[in-house]
Amino acid sequence: MKSDVEKVGLIAESFEKIRKEISKAVVGQNEVVEQLLISLFARGHSIIVGVPGLAKTMLVSSLSEVLDLKFSRIQFTPDLMPADIIGTDIIEEDVRSGRKSFRFIKGPVFANIILADEINRTPPKTQSALLEAMQEHKVTASGKDYFLDDPFFVIGTQNPIEQEGTYPLPEAQLDRFFFSIKIFYPPVDEEKEIVLKTTSGALSPLDKVLSRKEILEIQKFVRKIPVPDNCLDYAVKLVGKTRLPGGDSEITKWLSWGAGVRASQTLVLASKIKAALSGRFSVAIEDIKSVALPSLRHRLIANFNAEAEGITTDMIIGELIERNEKSL
Repeated sequence: MKSDVEKVGLIAESFEKIRKEISKAVVGQNEVVEQLLISLFARGHSIIVGVPGLAKTMLVSSLSEVLDLKFSRIQFTPDLMPADIIGTDIIEEDVRSGRKSFRFIKGPVFANIILADEINRTPPKTQSALLEAMQEHKVTASGKDYFLDDPFFVIGTQNPIEQEGTYPLPEAQLDRFFFSIKIFYPPVDEEKEIVLKTTSGALSPLDKVLSRKEILEIQKFVRKIPVPDNCLDYAVKLVGKTRLPGGDSEITKWLSWGAGVRASQTLVLASKIKAALSGRFSVAIEDIKSVALPSLRHRLIANFNAEAEGITTDMIIGELIERNEKSL
């Protein structure tokens, strides 16, 4: 039987293989791949924010291929109904007996990795159907429960530019996403490589790296990774500084609402997985700092003063980390 340290080494090795395979299809975006894997191994879900044309769909489908998981893409539109996501009952007639009965036809949510494209383009009723499935890992139709297969990983995407005719997710629902991941335009050298790769012929097939069973084992194992007391204190204090009352006045002056307990849980669990991907069986403060942005940016609500000054939640988190370091 392998020791915990050896298991962590295998996880780090697998991570490098996954990154190498995905790079055959997607140039760069290493940090995004890492954050998606952290969210998957935490049994969480992610929301990706980025303008169109940055290979979000290609990235997610490549990830599902490398992990040998069933992939499903749902294009969210204003007329999408909950039944279009979870499935619906249809009436079937038995040819021999002539008797009619209902049969449940599963919707696209019955997959392992779900890409919920432009999740803010559909009304709240449909958003809620997906969010309920994310939370409960099951759907209900005609009073009957249908359980979703594990691993179950939802990745929602949002376009930060076009907001007209959209239905922004309420803060309480955004909080249910483990990570909020931002995708930016690639550097010039990476963009040149992308253009050459995508205009020169067929892409190379991707090899499978992890099986469904291995992913489930990793999801259970990473929770065993120990967190030193100083790291736990650091994470909880970092989140506490965003709250009113009792927070850091230099931070809370930019916020109308701080982060809740789920933010502290996310920071600690994400830092455990970050440590494992780095081949370490112990969390360091650097791990917590490296996952602070995707853990907190959707859980902090900037106030009017911040918006008027052009101060983003990412900038507030950067200042928060700096001030937390000084108070240690």
